[in-house]
Amino acid sequence: MRLILASASPRRLDLLARIGVTPDAILPADIDESVPAGELPRDHALRLATEKAQAVAAREPDALVLAADTVVAVGRRILPKVEDEATLRQCMALLSGRRHRVMTGVALAAPGQKLRTRLVETTIVMKRLSGEEIDFYAAHGEWRGKAGGYALQGYGEVYVRHIAGSYSNVVGLPLAETRHLLKAAGYPLA
Repeated sequence: MRLILASASPRRLDLLARIGVTPDAILPADIDESVPAGELPRDHALRLATEKAQAVAAREPDALVLAADTVVAVGRRILPKVEDEATLRQCMALLSGRRHRVMTGVALAAPGQKLRTRLVETTIVMKRLSGEEIDFYAAHGEWRGKAGGYALQGYGEVYVRHIAGSYSNVVGLPLAETRHLLKAAGYPLA
C-alpha cells in the first residue's frame, strides 16, 4: 500500500521515521491556509489537515494520504507561521510567561474508506522572556516558518517551563495517534 505524506515538513518526515514509516512520496497540498473570521484553533487545525488529505487524495486515489496541520494558540487567537523578525518578536512577547496550546489535526485518507481524523492538544507554559533572550532567539533563526515562532525541538525548548501532553504533537505530528490511524487503515506496522 503506497503512503503519501501531504506535507513538505522535514520534521514530520523525521517523526514518521521514529515509528518506522517512510512515505513512498511527499506531495504537499496546495490549499488556502488563511483563518476565516471566528474559526477556533481546534476547528482550524482539523479543517486544514482534512483539506490537505482530501486535496492530495483526489490526485492519488489509490494511495493512503497522511496530512497534518499544527496550530499554536493563546486563548482563541491563532498565532501565525512566522516568516519575519517583527512577527517573531510579537509572538514571543505574547507567549512570554503565559500558557498556550499547540494543536495538531491529523487526517488519513484511505482508498474505499472513510476519512479518519484526530486532533491532539498539548499545553505549554513559556517562561517569562527578557529582551536579551528574545534578541538571542531572533538572531538564532530556527523560528522561521514555525507556528508561533519557536521550535520545541531546537533552542526554543530552553524557554519552556512546563509541557503537558504529546511532545511529538508540538514538533508537528502526534506519533501515537498517527500510528493508530495508519494501523486502522491497514498500513503494515510492527
